[in-house]
Amino acid sequence: MAALQILNVEKRYKSLQALGGVTFSVEPGEFFGLLGPNGAGKTTLISIIAGLSRADAGTVSILGHDVVSDYREARSRLGVVPQELVFDPFFTVRETLRMQSGYFGLRKNDAWIDEVMDNLDLTDKADTNMRALSGGMKRRVLVAQALVHKPPVIVLDEPTAGVDVELRQTLWKFISRLNREGHTIVLTTHYLEEAQALCNRVAMLKAGKVVALDKTSSLIRRISGSQLVVSLARGTLPDALKPLVSHPDELVSGSKYTLRVNEYSDVEPILATLRQSGAVIEDMQLQQADLEDVFIQIMEGEK
Repeated sequence: MAALQILNVEKRYKSLQALGGVTFSVEPGEFFGLLGPNGAGKTTLISIIAGLSRADAGTVSILGHDVVSDYREARSRLGVVPQELVFDPFFTVRETLRMQSGYFGLRKNDAWIDEVMDNLDLTDKADTNMRALSGGMKRRVLVAQALVHKPPVIVLDEPTAGVDVELRQTLWKFISRLNREGHTIVLTTHYLEEAQALCNRVAMLKAGKVVALDKTSSLIRRISGSQLVVSLARGTLPDALKPLVSHPDELVSGSKYTLRVNEYSDVEPILATLRQSGAVIEDMQLQQADLEDVFIQIMEGEK
């Protein structure tokens, strides 16, 4: 049984097709990335998963429980960290988490609340009113609220947007621990280095459709290969090598070029072409492509 099953989900807002038949599943215990540019449909999909919005067509289920027809069971198995800072200004951190526990029928939950606060460095703020917290601390409370009922499936919508390095490290340490303990994590983020480091598999959305779905390592290997970064002391890049340039602006900006290569044997012909053109190499590095390179290629429609 899938932890999260999304089947042919469609959503339209008047003339805008926000989601156009999205289908994928997330297995129990996965750390799954949902990536895409602004406007791709990620937050719309999360709203449907969380029951805040209804799909025009298709179904979503959480551990076998449909989010519409079996919404109580579905909600109890899901924790969502929203992108927006939403909080009640009249309660302290501890009161906020106790009330959240109450929504799920958990009366004696203080031990877990204390553990969550400790892991998110909120203990010192337990008796502080929510309106007195900084933006970063409020975001920590949002994370704590999503985890307070120990949901087996956790959805994080841009959880580290605009926060400091300390919070990112604290959050990922705790979330990675929960994942090791069996929790399923679904992450949306614009920090692609985070997705590459954390996510076993990723789905990429573009204009409301899934345009890539695979293991993170397989996407990087299959789509981008490696990169040869070459700085020229003299001469320019020959025309024969220009189609290999990963970042077209480099053709205008100067003497440093990032060239796509599929395997190590591609390097020597490139160097031979440079020598024949009279170009002199100042520096050269062979780099493994990363998820950001994959993302750019897919969103630009190169693959």
